[in-house]
Amino acid sequence: MNLTARQHQIVKYIYRYRKRNGLAPTLAEIAAELGISKVTVHEHVSQLEKKGALEKEPFLSRSTRLTRKMQRELERTLREQSRYVGIDEPELEDADEPAEVSGASLPLLGEIAAGRPLEAMEEKELVEVGSLCRANHANYMLRVRGDSMIEDGICDGDYVLVERRNDARDGETVVAVLENNEATLKRFFRHKKKFKLEPANAALKPMLVDKVEVRGVVVGVVRAY
Repeated sequence: MNLTARQHQIVKYIYRYRKRNGLAPTLAEIAAELGISKVTVHEHVSQLEKKGALEKEPFLSRSTRLTRKMQRELERTLREQSRYVGIDEPELEDADEPAEVSGASLPLLGEIAAGRPLEAMEEKELVEVGSLCRANHANYMLRVRGDSMIEDGICDGDYVLVERRNDARDGETVVAVLENNEATLKRFFRHKKKFKLEPANAALKPMLVDKVEVRGVVVGVVRAY
């Protein structure tokens, strides 16, 4: 199914929550887990129902569940072994362990292009994020430049919180470094023997590349004011 990165997160959370608790999470629980508003969750859930990824049992509360097609697709993805892609990942200093949620500080390692690729930057600066959002999965932050991810709510000047990983599942938004050492922020997909880096902006075209280094997966956004 053609889901956004945020919709993938919601689907995975509902799936795991139901496996653990036997019923669906509330909108408030989903919002708290992902660090977004209940209104945003409600909009995504409505879209997921229209796409055939979620359904509700009639006359029952907390009954949202994955459709059989979505559950099969998700379970197949979850069974897939973690896969290293592209070049070996270089070490990122001071970005090894996830930050604590309360009073967390994350290293700001520079800027990332959400548009045309920029040269990768690693200017270290500590930023307090614990009071702003859930940062327990994040290892570092990058400042976004460009508008290629605006349909996922990632705008020019925002900060993305990144979990340090060099494997990604289809549909996740990643920090991708190309062979010429240029970095860009895009949705990640495997496409036959290549990799597709897809913008969340209908006005822009995806990038199809032979090799890519995944340097991290976006797990949160801090809005610029």
